[in-house]
Amino acid sequence: MLKNRSPIFQEGSITFFTLQSDHSFMSARCRAIFFACAILVLVLIGAGCTSTAIGDVSYSNGTIIVPVTCTGEPADAFVQVTIYEIKDFSQHELTFIQVPVTLSPGANEVLVAAPLPAGTYKLYVYVLKPGERQTATIRDIVV
Repeated sequence: MLKNRSPIFQEGSITFFTLQSDHSFMSARCRAIFFACAILVLVLIGAGCTSTAIGDVSYSNGTIIVPVTCTGEPADAFVQVTIYEIKDFSQHELTFIQVPVTLSPGANEVLVAAPLPAGTYKLYVYVLKPGERQTATIRDIVV
């Protein structure tokens, strides 16, 4: 908000003015933005896994093994695997499986039961939290 206009100097018929601003309004706005950012950071820190990553997926004895690394606090999530069979230079969706998990900080190993016949497969692996997708990856496996 502008408080006051005062002439600095006058040259011929042109007058130059300075504008003085009310700094108290700006400082209140800055404080509000600072507090809003601080609250957002605290919410993100307390929201569970703040970052997830999917490692190299493998298959053994009818089970897909999905390594998931989580940073932050434990969090409830779902690991979803959509399985495509690769045959004759094309892919066909075979099935999709969703497993509820509780991810703890650090390395986690999620086991997804999926008896697959011998062949080549493409796996679309998602880590989902209620209302949002945390991470996703595509992996190829041979059984």
